[in-house]
Amino acid sequence: MSSGRIVQIIGAVLDVEFNRNEVPQIFDALQVDGTETTLEVQQQLGDGIVRTIAMGSTEGLKRNLPVTNTGAPISVPVGTGTLGRIMDVLGRPIDEEGPVTADDKWSIHREAPSYAEQSNSTELLETGIKVIDLLCPFAKGGKVGLFGGAGVGKTVNMMELINNIALKHEGLSVFAGVGERTREGNDFYHEMQEAGVVNTEDFSKSKVAMVYGQMNEPPGNRLRVALSGLTMAEYFRDTKDPVTGKGRDVLLFVDNIYRYTLAGTEVSALLGRMPSAVGYQPTLAEEMGLLQERITSTQSGSITSVQAVYVPADDLTDPSPATTFAHLDATVVLSRDIASQGIYPAVDPLDSTSRQLDPQVIGEEHYNVARGVQEVLQRYKELKDIIAILGMDELSEEDKLVVYRARKIQRFLSQPFHVAEVFTGAPGKYVPLRDTIASFKAIISGEYDDLPEQAFYMAGSIDEVVAKAEKMKSSAA
Repeated sequence: MSSGRIVQIIGAVLDVEFNRNEVPQIFDALQVDGTETTLEVQQQLGDGIVRTIAMGSTEGLKRNLPVTNTGAPISVPVGTGTLGRIMDVLGRPIDEEGPVTADDKWSIHREAPSYAEQSNSTELLETGIKVIDLLCPFAKGGKVGLFGGAGVGKTVNMMELINNIALKHEGLSVFAGVGERTREGNDFYHEMQEAGVVNTEDFSKSKVAMVYGQMNEPPGNRLRVALSGLTMAEYFRDTKDPVTGKGRDVLLFVDNIYRYTLAGTEVSALLGRMPSAVGYQPTLAEEMGLLQERITSTQSGSITSVQAVYVPADDLTDPSPATTFAHLDATVVLSRDIASQGIYPAVDPLDSTSRQLDPQVIGEEHYNVARGVQEVLQRYKELKDIIAILGMDELSEEDKLVVYRARKIQRFLSQPFHVAEVFTGAPGKYVPLRDTIASFKAIISGEYDDLPEQAFYMAGSIDEVVAKAEKMKSSAA
């Protein structure tokens, strides 16, 4: 192992000098002697000097401190020993539960599976959330993005998906907290404990591993923590389950992929790269591709990923969310307009899409109902201008019917969440897909035209709507 010395410190970026014939390779991990600070080589500047990014605070470091080259990239613990534990970007435990007992250590920089190894699945993953199951269904082994501006419910939607999928899912889950609030990470950990997904008495019974690089941490941590979480998920996918003899089906949750991009922007500026559009790093598409191409399903196992994507200033054409769009199988777009009407989840039924929305994949009935719902909502959107200028009375009887049905559909797309019970007091509802299809089919065919639209708000199944309407009728009488 070669050793060098620090010659320059600029924030999170450090230049380290080595002998010319012992220069570390790109992505090699360096250790600052006498500290716990790990550096990752990003550039070779010549004359034996390498430019590195610190994985942690650079407080207390100074020039001429000795640095040792480990000769290998950053490695994190992988395997069943990570389950139930909270780790940082380097795989060190931060939950005060003792050291992590790993099956192995894997480098966080890995090749994506070759095209021949990849597999495509058309199997649907039921979420129990009506608007998602109906209009932007998820594929098992697919990639899903939750897009939204600040405060429209990305994290709450992700928590509900974890609650509905991970708790019913027999496989394992990995949660990567990338540059988000520490409070949310803390809440998530305690919720997982209450749900029994994290078992602190016996970690081997846990089903989720957690890796955090939160927003109070330096950019190096936030840039690499997504790769650390992904590496743990890849291990579960690629190694055989001792019971079944096959690779596992893994769920990977990333909150928030935008912070990964933002950390890359910070690092890129410190490394002296010329910024591109809107100040982002010139390597934005490449960095996103390196991460996303590894999140895939192979012949042995699958990774189904759900990624929250912050949309700056609600602008979906911003380079960061626009680059992410290209890699996803389903996009769930959260709208501030819908949230302002008090309809939660605030999913935009016309902007959200899925590659699975195909009659050959989901069946004719589901496809026709989904397109029928979108048709009614699109027509209502077109009629809104006329209503605003001339009022409802100027519409034809047919258009009035469309408006009434659209308003019922809008309200019926709302749903009480299990994870929001503590705020709303309303018990959460899980709605099976077949019930969702049957309910919306009945609404667009006019079976429930006589029910008041208020009865459709925050209901689970259509039976609840009918019961609510009866109750409203009797109380009015």
